Amino acid sequence: MLVSRSFFSCVLFLCIAHAAFSQGGTSLGPEPSRAVSQPATPVASGPQITFNSVHVEGPFVAMTFDDGPHATLTPKILDLLAAHKMKATFFVVGENVAEYPDIVKRAAREGHEIASHSWSHPNLGKMGDDGVRREMQKTDDAITAAIGTRPTLMRPPYGSITARQKAWIHETFGYRIIIWDVDPLDWKRPGPNAVTSRILNETKPGSIILAHDIHPPTIEAMPATFDQLETKGFKFVTVSELLAMARPAPPKLRAAATPTIARPPVTAAPITRPAAPALRTPAPSPALPAPSPTPNG
Repeated sequence: MLVSRSFFSCVLFLCIAHAAFSQGGTSLGPEPSRAVSQPATPVASGPQITFNSVHVEGPFVAMTFDDGPHATLTPKILDLLAAHKMKATFFVVGENVAEYPDIVKRAAREGHEIASHSWSHPNLGKMGDDGVRREMQKTDDAITAAIGTRPTLMRPPYGSITARQKAWIHETFGYRIIIWDVDPLDWKRPGPNAVTSRILNETKPGSIILAHDIHPPTIEAMPATFDQLETKGFKFVTVSELLAMARPAPPKLRAAATPTIARPPVTAAPITRPAAPALRTPAPSPALPAPSPTPNG
């Protein structure tokens, strides 16, 4: 009886297992979860808002002047630009715009671009948002009052600005932030010749050149600077015009690797040394005669 019951139990177990396999279940436990690979969401790259220079197809550069307008020096620069039929961009300080609005009007009337350089020339990178916003808004209002249009560009004093500030200034005011790639350090007043030489050595197509129209040596340097840049073939446009000309830079070509030429191993030639000369045996010395016996005395 016991054997029959065991046999019956075995048959029953085999039937249940067969039914489970026929339904596709190979495991009595729950199926482990599988990580589903999701395609990476592409990160949208926003428009470029900060510029030091651009790649252009042609000898175009942008001449910029900071910190004005100055009561006497800025008009001299405007006279010189008019004589050369050149266009420039003036990054003006709001306080000076409010004091000399007619100079700003003249610059805009003669085709030059007027852009913001803050109200009082502080270090924006070390300021809170409220202070930066006041600097931007007051300057924006002063420029609009002088020429009837808002600026679209701004340059932070000293080039000091954080990445976060750039983003919200662009979002709030619509400004593109303009730095530079040619800096003659004219604010240190190194002399007109040094200013001219530095600008000539550093300028290339697409450059944004920094200068200041509040230092007399800079004004003295500009005639030679303009003449020699023109002799090199450069053409002057406003910063906004230069940005409109920007084209993607061509990819940099990698230098081709120099093929390695397999050279046969160099086998050192055996060194033949001359044989050592044979040693010669010296001839025996002749025998000396025996001494005579000494007589007794």
